[in-house]
Amino acid sequence: MSTWHALYYPLLPGSEDIVKELFRKSGRPDFDVRTPDGTVVGKLLGTQAFVGKELAVRVIEIEGPLPLVAAHMSQQPAVRAFERELEKHLAVPRDMTSREGAQAFFRLASMENVLSRRHDQPIEGE
Repeated sequence: MSTWHALYYPLLPGSEDIVKELFRKSGRPDFDVRTPDGTVVGKLLGTQAFVGKELAVRVIEIEGPLPLVAAHMSQQPAVRAFERELEKHLAVPRDMTSREGAQAFFRLASMENVLSRRHDQPIEGE
């Protein structure tokens, strides 16, 4: 079963068009999350990005434990390059160079999925 997660990025005023292009041109990471012996333990199923006035939101659908998927993604060259460029346009500075800094960013920027509804699934309790 997959889960959805989102991150909120407060942007500098006027940087929206640049950030849109950064998302559009961002590279593709390795979607399989593997242990050191090569066993697949998770997967990035999809990514969506939304950019509005002074904010961006990245939504991901994954299989597997979020901490393992996040650790895997943080080591992907395409993701690292994107994050470096995005850093220049963020209204709130962050430290992604240390584990503690990255954890602080994720605590601040993580958004809880409170609804995921599909047309072909009944609403619980009905």
